[in-house]
Amino acid sequence: MMKTICLYFQIHQPFRLRRYRFFDIGNDHYYYDDFQNEDIIHRIAEKCYLPANRLMMDMIKSSGGKFKVAFSISGTALEQMEVYTPEVIDSFKELAKTGNIEFLTETYAHSLSSLGNAAEFKAEVKAHREKIHALFGVKPRVFRNTELIYSDDISQLIYNMGFKGMLTEGAKHVLGWKSPNYVYSSSVEPQLKLLLKNDRFSEDVSVRFADYSWNEYPLTADKYISWIDQQESKEITNAFMNYDVLGSFHAAETGIFDFFRALPHYAEQKGFTFSLPSEIFSTVKPVDSISVPYPMSWVNEEKDCSPWLGNVLQQEAFRKINEISERVALCDDRRIKQDWIYLQSSDHFYYMSTRRSDAFCPYDNAYDAFNNYMNVLSDFILRVQSQFPSSIENEELNSLLTTIKNQGEEIEQLEQKIGKLEKKMKQTALSQGDTVTK
Repeated sequence: MMKTICLYFQIHQPFRLRRYRFFDIGNDHYYYDDFQNEDIIHRIAEKCYLPANRLMMDMIKSSGGKFKVAFSISGTALEQMEVYTPEVIDSFKELAKTGNIEFLTETYAHSLSSLGNAAEFKAEVKAHREKIHALFGVKPRVFRNTELIYSDDISQLIYNMGFKGMLTEGAKHVLGWKSPNYVYSSSVEPQLKLLLKNDRFSEDVSVRFADYSWNEYPLTADKYISWIDQQESKEITNAFMNYDVLGSFHAAETGIFDFFRALPHYAEQKGFTFSLPSEIFSTVKPVDSISVPYPMSWVNEEKDCSPWLGNVLQQEAFRKINEISERVALCDDRRIKQDWIYLQSSDHFYYMSTRRSDAFCPYDNAYDAFNNYMNVLSDFILRVQSQFPSSIENEELNSLLTTIKNQGEEIEQLEQKIGKLEKKMKQTALSQGDTVTK
């Protein structure tokens, strides 16, 4: 029987907005709080990213290459690392060289586009794939959506984009009596395999590790692995969490780094291996399919999308930005395109929640967050309309968009043909080489 642990970390940083007043609309087109963005990423890099990456490298080496881990890093986080903490990018490049880590694809801006804008969603996924390839020289084969958001409809989009596997939440209201410790498939796209987060073993570390009131405190690596081993079904234990768990959510003084450092040793003692998502997807068949008609996520007890779209403020902001997506698609202005991406980040909507709890939230309350975002959005809409006025009829706009879409599809088909021809040429060259050798 297979006994493996799939460890995955999420890394994301948004471009936080500065205080943008009503009187700035139409006068000032720069929206970001550079000081705060730089300060936060420096702080997290020092507390988490750099020491955690050193730890991951130590774990890979000390385990003789048996320890493996997966990451998804949003495009906006990568951009900030490139500007403010390039040493973090370098440390990820070193990890990538080991072959023991896997980069997953997600939405570039860690956005909610999968819930309301299929065209934007596809564009962001493509941009993120290209960013990962440009920085680390790898092409991700596995997808994970923003905050593990998933539904049957989203699985169709993902499968049609060429992915064979995806990570998501093992929500009780979806799984029922089933265990999250197996490979499942989408009920509408049976060829799309799914790995589901094991809530208990993810949150024992991410939420409860430093909780003195927890009756199992303190959590040690040998206790944790023995619990995993005591499960009735223990084929694949998916521990998915934020990378900030290491040193940021739980300070180094809590012993979190020592806990992780000891995991490979105790895992090996109990006969557990560590596996990357793509390895599991390529070797393990689904035991069943799961049906998720309404989007779920890995946040809160409800495991739904209410943290971002649960109140009228959030819904109005989301509706408003999506209204102009078609006009933005026609723009050639680089700054407009960039601002559009940065304004997509799910954090802006999360800050508008009346139930949020974010240590890095720059607002006093949800209304403050909403007003600031809408002021920025009002200015952004004016800039877009100056290029494509609202007087342009929708019919004319749709005609332009159809032309662009057809051109895009034609380019994609040509790229696929080129790829096939290159493959054929390589095979021909190899077979001719073999003939000459003989």
